[in-house]
Amino acid sequence: MDALQWLREGDAVTVAVALVLLAMSVASWVAILWKAAVLWRAHAGVVRGVAAFWQSGSPDEAQAAVAAFDRERLALGLVEAARAQQAAGGATLAGAGDAGAQYTRVLRGALQAAAGRLQAGQVLLATVGATAPFVGLLGTVWGIHHALGGIAQAGQITIERVAGPVGEALVMTAAGLAVALPAVLAYNVFGRVVARAEALLDGFAHDLRELFAHRA
Repeated sequence: MDALQWLREGDAVTVAVALVLLAMSVASWVAILWKAAVLWRAHAGVVRGVAAFWQSGSPDEAQAAVAAFDRERLALGLVEAARAQQAAGGATLAGAGDAGAQYTRVLRGALQAAAGRLQAGQVLLATVGATAPFVGLLGTVWGIHHALGGIAQAGQITIERVAGPVGEALVMTAAGLAVALPAVLAYNVFGRVVARAEALLDGFAHDLRELFAHRA
């Protein structure tokens, strides 16, 4: 039995499970391909941007150097936040108090925004990896129930009548695993890349705080 015939002979629950698994697979692969490209650019941009910052001779030159490499605006967001705080001075409450506390506050906000961009898509991959096997198992259990009901109505039980429908129902479990495995692997790999990028940004934020607070 091919896939189209199997779907035609299945009931609404079988078709719904198959469509849900298909949607989860498409969504996870779109997220995987998009996130792989984003993280490759982000990690390379942060490494090169931070190196270019410290090789610059002035804050303006440093900001332009970071912008040239950091296409995802992760390290650049930290630089812009620190320079905006420097320009604000004491005109507002943001410029009141100890200089170190001022830069800690603005850089913390910039770090949280950068972490949010790095973590985008991780929840989707984790959700697909955790739920797809159970969706496939639901399709298998329902398919076996449906197959055994048809065999009982036929009134004659043979190994051929049992093996075929039950084997087709078990395909749903395999489909659920096939959807979940790439999502889980990508989630783990991307998690390590995100952690490295966040560590680089955290160290850069600390260095920026020391630099701008000392200049203040």
